Parts: sequence; C-alpha cells; structure tokens
Amino acid sequence: MGDAIDRIIEQWRRERPDLDLSAMDVFGRLAQAMRLLMPQVDRVFTKRGLRQGEFDVLAALRRAGPPYTLIPSELSDVLMMSRAGMTNRLDRLEAAGLVERSLDPADRRSFRVRLTGEGLRIVDDALTEHAANLARLAAPLTREDVETLSSIMRKLLDGPLGDRGDGGAQ
Repeated sequence: MGDAIDRIIEQWRRERPDLDLSAMDVFGRLAQAMRLLMPQVDRVFTKRGLRQGEFDVLAALRRAGPPYTLIPSELSDVLMMSRAGMTNRLDRLEAAGLVERSLDPADRRSFRVRLTGEGLRIVDDALTEHAANLARLAAPLTREDVETLSSIMRKLLDGPLGDRGDGGAQ
C-alpha cells in the first residue's frame, strides 16, 4: 500500500507515465519530513523563550569561542542572512539579556556582540537538549544511514540548490 507520498506518485504515474517522478518522490519526502520535524525542533527553543533564528545567533556566538564575541557582519555572514534581519534578532536578544552590544574599540563605527552569562547558559542548555532531540528523531537510522543521508544531502546542496549565489540562504 505504501504511504501518502507513494500514493501520490502512483497516481501521477498512472496519469502521466511519460514523466520521471523519482525526484518528486524524494522532494515530497523531504518536505514531509521537515513539516514533521520542525515543530519538534522548535519546542526545544520555545521552551526557553527563543525562536530558531535567535538560537542560531546564540549558537554562532558560542561556536566563536571565548570571549563569545563577533561583529554583526560576521554573524550575518555565518548565518547567511541580511544585515537588517540580523539587527532585529540582536534587538530581541539584547532586550532578553542574552547578548550585549558595545562599540568596537578597533573601529568606532562598528560594534561587537557578546554573549552574556545568561546567554551562554541558555545556549548551552538548549544545545544539549537540541542534540539529544535530534538524536532521538534520527534513532530509526543506523550510523551508516546517517552518514549516507548526510553525504547525499551534501551532494544535493552542492548542486543546483546551492548555485543561487547566496550560499543557499533564504
């Protein structure tokens, strides 16, 4: 019998046997997986009063290592997003006391963004739970499955999807 994607593909094969629908099968499953995955991923962040994008900013600062500081353009580049979008995220995070901005002593026209102690605690707690949550969601896959899927997705993203000139950012 199969699942909903199998049924859709079978219907299209009946109606349009002239088309190669194998990619539709793959992308339909990717879309379905993301629809099911994102609410479960978001719960980890919303529990801490964060949106996914805000966690991404905190995580980028944490990955930078001590003193957990970057300038906004570095954050925008790392997260592949616009400067305006970054400003909005930083405003929310600063208001929540998770980051602080200060003038850059090397360039008085710019400023630095640094994780606060509370920001460091929140991102570390969220990351611990996020990693465990993703491991739980990937539990049906073997280590080999995960490595194969990762390799396949890398190839896919290195192809036409990655040829947009913006690193694939949306």
